[in-house]
Amino acid sequence: MGTPVNRTAVRRLPEKQLHDRASLDAVLDAGRVAHVAVHDDDGQPYVVPVGYARAGDAVLFHGSTASRLFRSLAGGASTCLTVTLLDGLVLARSLFESSMHYRSAMVLGSSQMLDGEAKVAGLERISEHLMPGRWVDARQPNRKELAATLVLSLPLDEWSVKVSEGPPDDAAEDLDLPVWAGVLSQHETYGEATAAPDLRPGLELPGYVRDWTPR
Repeated sequence: MGTPVNRTAVRRLPEKQLHDRASLDAVLDAGRVAHVAVHDDDGQPYVVPVGYARAGDAVLFHGSTASRLFRSLAGGASTCLTVTLLDGLVLARSLFESSMHYRSAMVLGSSQMLDGEAKVAGLERISEHLMPGRWVDARQPNRKELAATLVLSLPLDEWSVKVSEGPPDDAAEDLDLPVWAGVLSQHETYGEATAAPDLRPGLELPGYVRDWTPR
């Protein structure tokens, strides 16, 4: 359990696959948006972006109880969840060898719906992953809001991790071309915090927001 099996083995550039659980956790903990695959009753596939958080040996994400796609996931439909982090652009001397620096994770399986205290704890975990410190400051979900929300837990039983890094891998015959080659790194940063236009007077930006750092 936890070791990639045949259907999660990377066949294209297999040397980029990492097999240790720590690498999986690192990618999931660094991301904020996952994409979850699901199909409807007619077999039409959809890929849905979700905010998520890792909680131990599972990925947690939430959606509306009014969504037939999320109800399908809650019912145990098989899914594929992916997270991709873009770390830079690789500018090779040829366009064919140009690429990206990235870290990506893929998780296969079926989700379980959380209820009761586990559901509230799941929402707190997601909130604290996306907005550390916000859970105890903002109003927490009321009974009506909880009833309108599905919280799903996808176990980390079957997964793969792929990481691309390093300099351009140009062909030998291209090395003398008069073309700049190298890596342009990319980093996620926060912008300026803008107060809501209807904010009550005298409310300052919370300290925990000022303490957030790019990941």
